[in-house]
Amino acid sequence: MQNSANRSSETVLVTGGAGFIGCAISASLLESFGRVVVVDNLHPQIHESGSRPEGLADGVELIVADITEASTWDRVLPDLKPDVVIHLAAETGTGQSLEEATRHTHVNVVGTSQLLDGFLRNNALPRRIVLTSSRAVYGEGAWRNSEGAFFYPGQRTSETLDKSEWDFPNAEPTAMKASEVFPAPVSVYGATKLAQEHILQAWAKSYGVETAILRLQNVYGPGQSLINPYTGIMSLFCRMAMGGRSIPLYEDGQVRRDFILIDDVASAVVAGATSARTHPTPLDIGSGEFQTIGTAAETIAARYGAPAPHVTGQYRQGDVRHAWADVSAATSVLDWAPRFNLEQGIARLADWIDSQPDVRPA
Repeated sequence: MQNSANRSSETVLVTGGAGFIGCAISASLLESFGRVVVVDNLHPQIHESGSRPEGLADGVELIVADITEASTWDRVLPDLKPDVVIHLAAETGTGQSLEEATRHTHVNVVGTSQLLDGFLRNNALPRRIVLTSSRAVYGEGAWRNSEGAFFYPGQRTSETLDKSEWDFPNAEPTAMKASEVFPAPVSVYGATKLAQEHILQAWAKSYGVETAILRLQNVYGPGQSLINPYTGIMSLFCRMAMGGRSIPLYEDGQVRRDFILIDDVASAVVAGATSARTHPTPLDIGSGEFQTIGTAAETIAARYGAPAPHVTGQYRQGDVRHAWADVSAATSVLDWAPRFNLEQGIARLADWIDSQPDVRPA
């Protein structure tokens, strides 16, 4: 790996870099690399105005283009020839992916393969590619039965969910850890993210390109889109509580999630791009702890003085019951660790939402 002095003459390319994570890492990338270039199509689901986002640091070059089109890479790569690539571009809605499977597959899978083909066509192999993957690749993950043995329960069915049978009987969930738990996605989105991983790993090994694959848990925080209904529940919960509403909790409110603040995700992604070491298996990126959905909602309701959350018993197809990360490998390999707990993160998110001029209660 190049030292920091040598990186100052290097170029980093960020796909989807005008989005939530891309804006959050942009200033740090400018400190680490000599040139930072973002390719993003400014999709209206995220970028309502279609203009350069305010959160994208000055000095970052923005190219508005579609990663799924070969012509994009034939236009961009001959001049660019990036040393490091951070591949953020993706369609991310778990529920939406069930209804728009072609769109998610096209962007996430074909977009990745078009990028890789473009590198070869234009003689522009990077030294390292960082992929932001997702905890969705695990599906329900591994559980332990009453005898302490691992098993993989697979996808919950509509029949069991209709009966409010939320957990798997006589079993306990375990943390998601790439070296121990194999992936078994239960959503189209999760399947496309796993396909991204496999395509990238097979391609990169063939051409001697380093890879850093980061499986992110539930990312939230300042800068998150407030118009995209598929970017997560934390900003939605804040807007509900802001309007004095009781936050509805799906299932029994005891769903476990690993909510990780954008600041911690940003530092992990930058570490993936700049660290001296890479790792042959994906690295799990989370807060280091899990919370229930109910706890998160209660914390937000208290922040706004809203009524207590209420359990609805509803469920969403493609959602997993519990998900949280074992971050020990990421801590060791990247010399990284999460710094913010749930209360600190919610305070930062709520303060930011309150400061937005056009925000509306949900």
